[in-house]
Amino acid sequence: MERLTLRTTPEEGGLRADVWLAARVEALSRSAAARLLEEGRVTRNGKPLAKRDRLTPGETVEVLLPDPTPAEVGPEDIPLDVVYEDEDVIVVNKPKGLVVHPAPGHPDGTLVNALLHHCGDSLSGIGGELRPGIVHRIDRDTSGLIIAAKNDLAHQRLAAQLQDHTLARVYQCIVVGGLREDAGTVDAPIGRHPTDRKKMAVVAGGRSAVTHWRVLERFPGFTYVECRLETGRTHQIRVHMAYIGRPILGDTVYGNKRAVPGLQGQCLHAVGLRFRHPRTGGLVELTCPLPEEFEARLRKLRAT
Repeated sequence: MERLTLRTTPEEGGLRADVWLAARVEALSRSAAARLLEEGRVTRNGKPLAKRDRLTPGETVEVLLPDPTPAEVGPEDIPLDVVYEDEDVIVVNKPKGLVVHPAPGHPDGTLVNALLHHCGDSLSGIGGELRPGIVHRIDRDTSGLIIAAKNDLAHQRLAAQLQDHTLARVYQCIVVGGLREDAGTVDAPIGRHPTDRKKMAVVAGGRSAVTHWRVLERFPGFTYVECRLETGRTHQIRVHMAYIGRPILGDTVYGNKRAVPGLQGQCLHAVGLRFRHPRTGGLVELTCPLPEEFEARLRKLRAT
């Protein structure tokens, strides 16, 4: 990791942090600069800068640049559970443990590598070298439906649906504890955790985040819940359920630090996806079954 120490000039006073950073560090695009700011890698007087913060002349800013990732990602013959595919889109039921795209610490063995092998050259280039075709993401230890675009037109139209909330994503999870109501909404902004930059949290000034939930089944000490995303922030469901005091079973980041025997990661599955086809405009509604370890946990809870 490279550390840069930069000092603002008189001419740079008043610039937004993301605009300033992209201009000062030649290798960074505006979006890459914004990502570094969101990750807490840019600090002023030891405190993280937000991308909308304004700079003043003569101040010192520290920037932590992550190690470079490979410029090219190659295809890998990784089995895919394809739920839907045509000339414009592909929808995959992602297993737990599979990272969506290459990043530091995960240069290969990702869903992108598998898609490049399966689709060849027919993936949207909008996501760049490391994220071709990727419209939205799912955490490594969350399973379920994820959509990728095979061309730029499809990517643009799906991204617009993601932005206006017409691309609907439905998740099911088991949370620890009981819920008094049968349904509810968590409307709480999410941003980087103020002290642990690897985590997200509900924070003042965070990005708007809305999760709708309803109870599917109740058990002693646990609840089977369905969640519908209105927005799509990093770790949104995990953060929101923990925020209301009902962390997801097996989530060692936002819940109990001890792993649950028989579970890999959190008991969270993207079970449903609904979108307008980017070319025809027709409604596409898809579902996929729960993974076996999720079903096994439900059987155990029902038996007790």
